[in-house]
Formats: sequence, C-alpha cells, structure tokens
Amino acid sequence: MADDASLQSRVSAEEWRARVDCAALYRLVALHGWDDMIFTHISMRLPGPEHHFLINPYGMLFEEITASSLVKVNLDGDIVAPTPHFINPAGFTIHSAIHAAREDALCVIHLHTDAGVGVSAQQHGLLPLTQNALLVLPQLAFHEYEGVALNLDERERLVRDLGDKKLFLLRNHGTLSIGSNAADAFVAIYFLERACAQQAIALSGGASHALVAPEAAQREAIEQSKGLPLVSQLAWPGLMRKLDRRNPGYDA
Repeated sequence: MADDASLQSRVSAEEWRARVDCAALYRLVALHGWDDMIFTHISMRLPGPEHHFLINPYGMLFEEITASSLVKVNLDGDIVAPTPHFINPAGFTIHSAIHAAREDALCVIHLHTDAGVGVSAQQHGLLPLTQNALLVLPQLAFHEYEGVALNLDERERLVRDLGDKKLFLLRNHGTLSIGSNAADAFVAIYFLERACAQQAIALSGGASHALVAPEAAQREAIEQSKGLPLVSQLAWPGLMRKLDRRNPGYDA
C-alpha cells in the first residue's frame, strides 16, 4: 500500500496543486455544513490527455480528506495510482460522465444538502425569487431521477441534460456544479445552495405569498451572472485563509 504522507514527492507539481485544491474543496464543503457523512463527491481532472481525475476515498469524512488521500482514476473507473483506498461507484458514474464530455469541466462538485434536495423535489424547481436564484438560473439544467447512479448507461442522459450549462439540479437527489477551476466550481455551488435555502424559506408561508422577481430584473441578471468567474477569483483566497484557520491539514 502507498504511504499517503510521502505522495507529494512522487507526483508532478501540477498534480499536487490539483490535489491540494480538491482536498480544500472537501474541507470547505464540510465547513459550510454541506457534507453528507461519507457520501457525495467532488472531483478534479488532472492535466494530460488521459482524462484522469481525482475523487474522494470512500469511507473518509470530508473534513478528514487530504491531498494525498484522494484517489486517481481513469474514465473506466480503474484506479491508476497506488492507494490503500477505493471509491464509491455512484460517484464515479456521475463524475466520469461529465469529465469525459466537457473539456471545461475540470472540477465537479455534487452535494446532497437539505435545501438542494428539497428544491430538486419541488415540481417547479428553482424559482426566480431571490438575487442568488437569478444569478444561477441562466446556467441551471435539470436531470430526472433514475435511482442511485450505479447504471453506467445513465451517463449519456446526464450529459445530454447538462448540455452546455454549469449547474445541475438533479431531481429528487441534489445539486451539482462544474468549473474550470476549484474557485469557479465552489462559488457556483455556493450561489446555487444559497438560492435553494432562500427558496425553502420564501415558500414556507405558501407559494401564493412568494414574490417572483420582475421580468426586467430577470433579464438584467442574465448579463450580470457572467461576472461570477471574477467573483470566484476574489473570494477564493479568503476561503483558503478561513480554511487554514478552521481546518488546516488538507494540503498534506
């Protein structure tokens, strides 16, 4: 078995940077209370033509994950680097589908939060009720629930439904974001999760009392949402400082 503690010296600088960013995402998700024990997944594609990507070792809590403990797999689900760990097959199905189909999907975050699952189970899905919702709706796609994602045939339908969008509401299941880097993926899922939580509160008094944003504002937000990548780059250094204070050790 590989010694996780010595992994940094045995991988490229580019792979190590990806490992540190991916481990940081797991810790940030736990810090925000979005983790689901050992379930759900975050993946990071590695440089190179092989489409190898990193994903969590099945059985570790998100708050425990380190850069060295992440598992490197290929698009067939084979573990391609020595490790004592294994992966969750359902996580592989979803993440491999997106990494294979989208060259811009270098990072994929999938969550099962109460708010995200709750909105995914509402017939109308995410509504234009809040500023957060308006910013994510232009990039939001939907995929119908097919059960636990163990059927590899589902990958084709996942990719079809995602299209060119960067956010997914997986019906009766949860939320998902993709990004060209860790910062973009995290800030995107942050806005989507906030929108879902706010919708749950807004509808607590009944849908008839909810105030839908004016159509002019909805149109304006489509243009404004294009600035989210800049926001993510501004937010990421602060998130790293917060993580270093609250839960250091992810870069080991």
